[in-house]
Amino acid sequence: MITRKLRMGMIGGGPGAFIGAVHRTAAWMDGGIELVCGAFSSDPQRSKQAGELLDIPSNRVYGSYEEMIRSEAALPAEQRMDFVSIVTPNHVHFGPAKLALENGFHVVLDKPLAFNLDEAKALKEIVERTQLLFCLTHTYTGYPMVKEARQQVLSGRLGKIRKVYVEYPQGWLSELLEAASEGTHSFKQASWRTDPARSGQAGGMGDIGTHAFNLAEYVSGLKVSRICADVNIVVPGRKLDDDGTLLLKFDNGASGCLFATQVAAGEENNIRIRIYGEKGGLEWQQEDANSLRLKWPDRPAEILRAGTTYLSSYAQHNTRTPAGHPEGYLEAFANLYRNFSLCLKARLSNETPKPEWLDYPGIDAGVRGMYFIEKVLESGKTDHKWTDF
Repeated sequence: MITRKLRMGMIGGGPGAFIGAVHRTAAWMDGGIELVCGAFSSDPQRSKQAGELLDIPSNRVYGSYEEMIRSEAALPAEQRMDFVSIVTPNHVHFGPAKLALENGFHVVLDKPLAFNLDEAKALKEIVERTQLLFCLTHTYTGYPMVKEARQQVLSGRLGKIRKVYVEYPQGWLSELLEAASEGTHSFKQASWRTDPARSGQAGGMGDIGTHAFNLAEYVSGLKVSRICADVNIVVPGRKLDDDGTLLLKFDNGASGCLFATQVAAGEENNIRIRIYGEKGGLEWQQEDANSLRLKWPDRPAEILRAGTTYLSSYAQHNTRTPAGHPEGYLEAFANLYRNFSLCLKARLSNETPKPEWLDYPGIDAGVRGMYFIEKVLESGKTDHKWTDF
């Protein structure tokens, strides 16, 4: 397999951005990816400033994503970027991803997949037609013990799954931050995430509800088939939902509950999942990300720990440090980039990727997420008990 670093371009992630720096850190962590170009802002001057800070040659810093993709496509194969990372607000996901794919570039895209379901379906068609690699950064699936939880379920150790509970409590939008002083970090993040023109038709359900939904389907190995949703705008003056609770039905007959809220004052980001089968249950939460708890009706509970040799190959592949040395959000994010990059290197070398490398969220997870948003809001607006998914 090729040993050179993969060349990455970035769209978005300029001065004042939050998630762009996270993506860059994740991409750099394993030393297999280098940032070679970027259109870091819709403002050409701010894009130039970002390029200078990141030590990118001035001729590879672009004033727009259109200029970047077309210019990179015109470069010799040994110079142009291998893939692009798109870290823009939701309303600027579809355009760059579509153009990149149509010009032969593989894509890593921050979630959610698109601004609406029609865009998501169009992207899926392009990915399938071009056969290019596509990664959607549902971060929490990158944790080693989340991967271990999935393997425990798939192995049948818990028996047939009966109940799935997933929650994502945040408190940062307990106040109307989008009305705060312009120029502050809180205002910038809140202003676009609560703006229908930039975020889409959902607020909290699109921002963190999709993470909880993706985690539930990923770990359980099941698909949601029906939803009964209560969706709310709690903070007066807000334009999009900031709170929601859902009853779920899965395709094997299991039931569950999902709640995602951004108005749980004092809460941070402790996403948590519990799954119960005929033979036992499991629990994982981000605040103790290195632990997976298994619960049994006829013997003491077990606590599995990251970094140990008794874990599945999927968990071990996605662990960097010895047991007792905590790995967290950035490492989970980096696992998505590493698995994506290993698959891309395998393709460039005409080799078959290992199953553990293929375990990252792709276009199908993205389309499911957009269906989730649409169906949750549909259910939340009706008096009917259930909405078919």
